[in-house]
Amino acid sequence: MSAILVSLITLFMQGYESQPYEVVASFEAFEIRYYPSVKLVQTESNVGSNINFNRLFRYISGANKNNQKIAMTTPVHMQNDNTKQRMAFVLPASFNEKPPPPTSKDIQIVSSKAGYYAAIRYGGYSNVEKVNYYTQQLQQHLSNQQIETIGGPVVLGYNAPYKFFNRKNEIIIEVTYKQP
Repeated sequence: MSAILVSLITLFMQGYESQPYEVVASFEAFEIRYYPSVKLVQTESNVGSNINFNRLFRYISGANKNNQKIAMTTPVHMQNDNTKQRMAFVLPASFNEKPPPPTSKDIQIVSSKAGYYAAIRYGGYSNVEKVNYYTQQLQQHLSNQQIETIGGPVVLGYNAPYKFFNRKNEIIIEVTYKQP
């Protein structure tokens, strides 16, 4: 019995490095965070394509010019517009100075924009309906607080697909924010 319990705990626990941020303001339904710049490996494809995750996973599995394996981190950044969908993995902090160059023309190494972002959290498996609902909720909360947005929403996913319970997802939107 205890071996099964240990196996289940190991399966559902994740020890991934996460993108750093500082909570600068907390509201009832959302937070304002300051995110410093980090290195991301990103790719994009046409909306409806399912190739982005595999491209990025190949890169961190060693399909880079250094043939170097890179640890998985959280969150996975996902963003859609009318024609393109973008996905990015946060690289571990140890790669902020010199990440391995990609071997694929479909992969880019970019620096994220440092700044203030509003964040709202939701659970379960993410889908279009949840993304739309929580994006609208966050935008309404920001409007109520008279906080101006910059750009569109980014979905952050924190869990492996096989994690069924206590899943964590967030929507973030860059905002103009002045600390009191």
